[in-house]
Amino acid sequence: MPSPVKPVPSFDPERQLCGDPRLIRIAGVDEVGRGPLAGPVTAAAVRLDPARVPAGLNDSKALNPLRREALAQEILATADVCIAHATVAEIDEINILQATFLAMRRAVAGLGAVPDRLLIDGNKVPPGLPCPAAPLVKGDAKSLSVAAASIVAKVARDAIMADLARECPGYGWERNAGYPTRAHVVALKSLGITPYHRRSFAPIHKILCGDTE
Repeated sequence: MPSPVKPVPSFDPERQLCGDPRLIRIAGVDEVGRGPLAGPVTAAAVRLDPARVPAGLNDSKALNPLRREALAQEILATADVCIAHATVAEIDEINILQATFLAMRRAVAGLGAVPDRLLIDGNKVPPGLPCPAAPLVKGDAKSLSVAAASIVAKVARDAIMADLARECPGYGWERNAGYPTRAHVVALKSLGITPYHRRSFAPIHKILCGDTE
């Protein structure tokens, strides 16, 4: 029995939001980096030009690294894009959810024009946005705008973590992007905590408190 064909992102969510994405400025917003033990959380806002949509847009998790990077360059060349971050210090101060909202607000604020509507990946809408917004669960697999945001956010954050890996070798950030893989956890116990680790996250907090079990 053949495997079911997975749906690909389209402009259907944008059309449902406003009737026609060509007649209104709609941006998709997505984040990457809520789960890692280290590094910033990164968000992107993307308003695609419906006449210049790069072929093959999809949820960033469904693309290999080379394809993601190629698509990110196409998106940056054809769309209104802003990538923004919340730092480790901000994550520890206000918690990861609020830091994610902060990065999203920064990304939207950095667009060339204020959108008329936003599609936000997930089930929550950040407070304080400059325009109306709607949440879209699994939006990166449904909306072209959100898929584009997921791609540029992931490529940008992966590049940051690769740079930090050169500064702090041994944790495997160039491969795990700061997520708590076995290699990362083992390195934490042998190498210790860096300034780029999130001290408010339980595994790091336990080490700081002397609990290495």
